[in-house]
Amino acid sequence: MVSFSRWEFFLELAESCVIPTVQQGVEQVGLLLLICLLCRLLCRLDLPSPVKHLGSVVGGLYALHLFFDQNMLWVLLLCVLCYLILFLNRHSSSRGIFLSSSILIYLLMGELHLIDTITWHKLRGSQMVVAMKAISLAFDLDRGVVSSLPSLGEFMGYILFVGTVIFGPWISYSSYKEAIESRKLSWSWFQKFSLSWLKCQVCLVISNCIAPYLFPYFIPIHGSRSLRKWMSAYENAVSFHFSNYFVGHLSESTTVLAGAGFTEEKDNIKWDLKVTKPSNVELPRSMVLVVTSWNIPMSCWLNTYVFKSSLKLGTFSAILVTYTASALLHGLSFHLGAVLLSLGFITYVEHVMRKRLAAIFNACILSKHCTTECHHQHKKELWVHGINLTFSVLAIFHLTYLGSLFDADVDDLAAEEGYVANHTIQKWSELSWASHWVVFACWVFYRLIQ
Repeated sequence: MVSFSRWEFFLELAESCVIPTVQQGVEQVGLLLLICLLCRLLCRLDLPSPVKHLGSVVGGLYALHLFFDQNMLWVLLLCVLCYLILFLNRHSSSRGIFLSSSILIYLLMGELHLIDTITWHKLRGSQMVVAMKAISLAFDLDRGVVSSLPSLGEFMGYILFVGTVIFGPWISYSSYKEAIESRKLSWSWFQKFSLSWLKCQVCLVISNCIAPYLFPYFIPIHGSRSLRKWMSAYENAVSFHFSNYFVGHLSESTTVLAGAGFTEEKDNIKWDLKVTKPSNVELPRSMVLVVTSWNIPMSCWLNTYVFKSSLKLGTFSAILVTYTASALLHGLSFHLGAVLLSLGFITYVEHVMRKRLAAIFNACILSKHCTTECHHQHKKELWVHGINLTFSVLAIFHLTYLGSLFDADVDDLAAEEGYVANHTIQKWSELSWASHWVVFACWVFYRLIQ
């Protein structure tokens, strides 16, 4: 009788959740995919570069109008502001710092004063992509990676590139130029797009239809009230994780379909864009790998333009600056800021503790996998695997704790306006602030063995 009840639930879930979710996913982004394909075909034509840049601008504007209607003007205002600042400071050697400060002021003003919170949060993703592209271009101009300020058409084509303007990811200016030059349509290109599209649909279904019912039906586990709290927290975390993977794989699809996201070696083109690596998050070796695998292009951007630029302040200070920059780019959201700053402490303590343990035991137990040329004496012993497994379990514990904030039961309005501080405190209090206490204990242990 129980098995029949579960089977009946699965049938109902397929009819009322899985099929509608897939249909809505296709309907919402189908036109965007068509625009990306048309831009790709336009770049294949033997047209002057200014015409191709104009096509990129038009495609991006149409996509913004499709998703944000008249609110797209706020994104355009940021684009114009960025180019104006770059143009007025074209002879300066500190364009990166100045533009970053200006963008931060604009985003904070928008968050606090310009328009209502719900509308601003809907624009947050596109605003963040625009900001990251403009800042990277400014720093590349300062460092000589880009020789001169692009024309207005080239700049707007890059910033509004249809493959990335809605869902991301960040791509460099050189990657955009390569996309505009275009490469021939190939089976590997279509295969990469198709696989990314399939993955994003699977992740959407898991996030909406499977993760919320993970323990009651898919993995029936019953336990104490305390255990049920942690199981509920894990369900929230998994649902949030797969919603991120959905956006990541969707952004892969749009970027590749529009003609970007490849590397070229001796005329051999590989469509190898990777935005996220779910296996490194769900089965993590360390929290450091979780952070770098969550959004690979953004991690690369933060490392190149924030972390390395602030290393002169010291490693720990540079880490805090990097996570603070990430939090500000994501907007004034208490729960996101709390999660990101907590991640900064967790990753730092984990990194230094494992580095010290690796030196003491002369073993491959660092946060990242050792290379084949590493000089550690102990590599594949059982106890080495045991230590790494312990840290993997600890990382899952931290992810469950941090992900508990992203509660699927919170109504849509509260989710749009951002979780208030009370929600964050309540959720972590229910879990006894366990992750923070564990990090503190690990830091004390590290200080004792240092």
